[in-house]
Amino acid sequence: MKITKQDILNALKTITVPGEGENMVDSGAVKNVVTFADEVIVDITITNPALQARKKTEEEILKVIQEKVYNKAQVKVNIKVEAPAKPAANEIKGKAISGIKNIVAIASGKGGVGKSTVTANLAVTLAKMGFKVGVLDADIYGPSMPIMFDVEMERPLSVTVDGKSKMKPVENYGVKILSIGFFTQPGQAVVWRGPMAAKALNQMIFDAAWGELDFLLLDLPPGTGDIHLSIMQSLPITGAVVVSTPQNVALADAKKGVAMFQQESINVPVLGIIENMAYFTPEELPNNKYYIFGKEGAKHLAEDLKVPLLGEIPLVQSIREAGDVGRPAALQAGTLLEKAFETITQNVVQEVVNRNENLPETEAIKITTMAGCSAVKK
Repeated sequence: MKITKQDILNALKTITVPGEGENMVDSGAVKNVVTFADEVIVDITITNPALQARKKTEEEILKVIQEKVYNKAQVKVNIKVEAPAKPAANEIKGKAISGIKNIVAIASGKGGVGKSTVTANLAVTLAKMGFKVGVLDADIYGPSMPIMFDVEMERPLSVTVDGKSKMKPVENYGVKILSIGFFTQPGQAVVWRGPMAAKALNQMIFDAAWGELDFLLLDLPPGTGDIHLSIMQSLPITGAVVVSTPQNVALADAKKGVAMFQQESINVPVLGIIENMAYFTPEELPNNKYYIFGKEGAKHLAEDLKVPLLGEIPLVQSIREAGDVGRPAALQAGTLLEKAFETITQNVVQEVVNRNENLPETEAIKITTMAGCSAVKK
């Protein structure tokens, strides 16, 4: 009996490679078929290295050819195992939010280093520069943004977008804000386990009418825990900024914060480090600098980790006072503080531009094993 190549291909279209949905011809697994008299040679490539998968593939090919083409065919199967191609680094695959161009996470390894203060001042400075800005207060257990933007008594309104009910963020100083603080009473503690906190965050992310934004800043809680993973699994983050004081205790935790974003299973670009409370200058001695928490600690950390130092913020009483009364210090026109925050914000914008020019879009991470939560040495 004369056996044709097409006969063999038609028969092979009725079976699949282990672990694949398409038949082995349409999936591209069959690389070549050679026929001569009653002899048939099939070259096939599979991605499953298991011996059982190879054996099953060989048996199915032999069986289907002898059943559907010629029962006395002499079949030889050459199986090659190739690892599946890896997707491009940082390829976006998660749920991007329509209309939001860049999502920047503001993080710190340690609490009390001024991360929320920095976030608020970055946001208002970006708005002053003409960017459309939003802030998501992701610090579920210690939300600060309602106080810092003087909107404690405000509540998000419900609006209809494309037939769906959405939350309209509260707005002040040209910045759109959402925080769990808008949904709790003053003084009320949020006592939630991780899944409840993650669900609340997802609602504020995806059930909000953010509109068109150039930047969405995420004010993350301190540390490297469950909320961080939930955020990075939900959103493709453009880059992360880590805030620290020069103190060794804070720097040790900041290093862990950077390591979290650089972990292989997360792989979020670190835009740089901001040193807060870098030095103290008395009003009556403007040329004097007192390094209360240490000198240039964040600068040395940035050099060690090979990430940019985005700038230094001095320890100034009016920054704290401005945050407490709900008017970020960067709004104080003509002051050294305004200039300091402008410089840092310009550096952040430049790093975002550099990152977008040189790297593909970030993937919203998918952690399916405990390996994604392991300690990593950097």
